[in-house]
Amino acid sequence: MFHIVFVEPRIPPNTGNAIRMVAATGAHLHLVEPLGFTMTDAQLRRAGLDYHDLATVSVHPTLDDLWGAVLPARVFAFTTSATTSYASVAYVTGDVLMFGPEPTGLDAAVLADPHVTDQLRIPMLPGRRSLNLSNSAAVAAYEAWRQLGFAGS
Repeated sequence: MFHIVFVEPRIPPNTGNAIRMVAATGAHLHLVEPLGFTMTDAQLRRAGLDYHDLATVSVHPTLDDLWGAVLPARVFAFTTSATTSYASVAYVTGDVLMFGPEPTGLDAAVLADPHVTDQLRIPMLPGRRSLNLSNSAAVAAYEAWRQLGFAGS
């Protein structure tokens, strides 16, 4: 399916919600350390409900470890500073959808990484800072999955 990546996530319920989303879609959630919580955090477990055993989740100590697990896939970094809409991409199985930590997003070094294929944005009304991390990941994952005809559903 797809790879959803959270780089240095900070808020446990956002990651818990993402665990539910990847369980529902068949995507693989990758978390790049440092995390702002432990994987046994009560808020993480509560937000993920009983989906933890149905989800594929990997934790990577570094970005280099992530690259070793997902490449040679295309990597799309989501950022509010991008000009390309997430909806203009023709997604393929195995694509990586990468999101940064709350509240700062992906830092410049990650956005400039040569493994990043393109930077994408989710359109919003002017004057809005950003969407919630788990909501952004769900919007992107469902668009990618929709393009593949909701394969496996």
